[in-house]
Amino acid sequence: MALTRRQIYARRRIAVFGSIGLVLAVAFYLPMTLLAPLHSAEPVIVKHGVLTGSAADLAFPGYGGSAIGAIGFDGVLAQSGSTGPLPMASITKLVTMLVVLQVKPLTIGHEGPSITMTPTDVGFYTHYLSLDGSVAPVRTGWRFTQHELMELSLVHSANNYAASLAVWAFGSMDAYLTAAKSWVASHRLSSMTITDPTGIEPTDAASTVDLLTLGKLALANPVIAAIVATKSVTIHDIGTLTNTNALLGSDGIDGIKTGTLNGAGANLLFAATHQVGDMTVTIVGVVLGGETHTVVDTDILNMMTGVFAGFHQVHLVTKGDVFARYTSQWGQTTTAVAEKSASIVTWGNTAVTSSSTVTPIATGTTGQSVGTATFTVAGRTIRVPLGLSTSLTDPGPGWRLSHPGLIAAAP
Repeated sequence: MALTRRQIYARRRIAVFGSIGLVLAVAFYLPMTLLAPLHSAEPVIVKHGVLTGSAADLAFPGYGGSAIGAIGFDGVLAQSGSTGPLPMASITKLVTMLVVLQVKPLTIGHEGPSITMTPTDVGFYTHYLSLDGSVAPVRTGWRFTQHELMELSLVHSANNYAASLAVWAFGSMDAYLTAAKSWVASHRLSSMTITDPTGIEPTDAASTVDLLTLGKLALANPVIAAIVATKSVTIHDIGTLTNTNALLGSDGIDGIKTGTLNGAGANLLFAATHQVGDMTVTIVGVVLGGETHTVVDTDILNMMTGVFAGFHQVHLVTKGDVFARYTSQWGQTTTAVAEKSASIVTWGNTAVTSSSTVTPIATGTTGQSVGTATFTVAGRTIRVPLGLSTSLTDPGPGWRLSHPGLIAAAP
């Protein structure tokens, strides 16, 4: 039976609109599902516990004041005795050297300018000898380099040469003292008082905490660090001089400065290099007010047993450790892992805390950076990058076409 015109027209309309619908489906549905962004997988953080070592047990001397610190560790790690200012004696010479080097800098291997001794320098010898201070011979016309004057001041602890160096650098004693006081203030050594470049006066004083800071500043200068680690020096016209620090070479001790003052006792500001696991720590310590240097040295060696035992190498993370897990909507999984191993040296039972920052991802490749693990201990921070352990890939057209609702909801 032949179709009527109306029937033919209706069928054509169905075919046309069906074609249009198919075109619209291809134009909108397929791109919406095949090309649209995916939901990001939220990381599930894996918590890591607090790490600690055992508490330190130190045998501090029972006199004066004592304190222990270390390079890279804030402030004082342990202390005993007086916390107020005590006479520094010849430890004061470290301030003199650091202040002089501000205006007359030296580098390792260089001697600096030649300095001719004058009657003023001979007068320093006479003055400090009359005060029963440590001196070394001097004659008008003798010439020394700046480095030699520093060796005489720090190795032999010659008061007269420390004074000569200060006046040479600044032109007068008053000018030196003004510069020294400004230097002390700029480094926030609030307990420290400087009244002389040698420490011969009991008013040259500081707390043990500020002396730890002074020790760290001295070690940070390569020229000073090398001189204070020298057991002996030979100076023309004077001869061979032995370092007043008798502990050099014992228990890793490689500095820094002795001090002796009648009525105040024997002092030692010292440094020691110590191996902790496969890491090295530089210890800075001070003992003030001992009866003699023999007593002080013995007490320091006894104390160092506990000091060494107080440092611990704490293993923070091993490369590949998991810090977060990802699960995609299509069931694929991966993890955020540490990209490197890390350890840290801690003191006593100081706690190490950790936290992680991990980014949500939709897809990613193996090793792609996704965050950071942060470890904190006593003001120090170690950051370890986190990367994907395996790739998180696109689910493909089959999953996309069969989950249009999830695709449409993606941001």
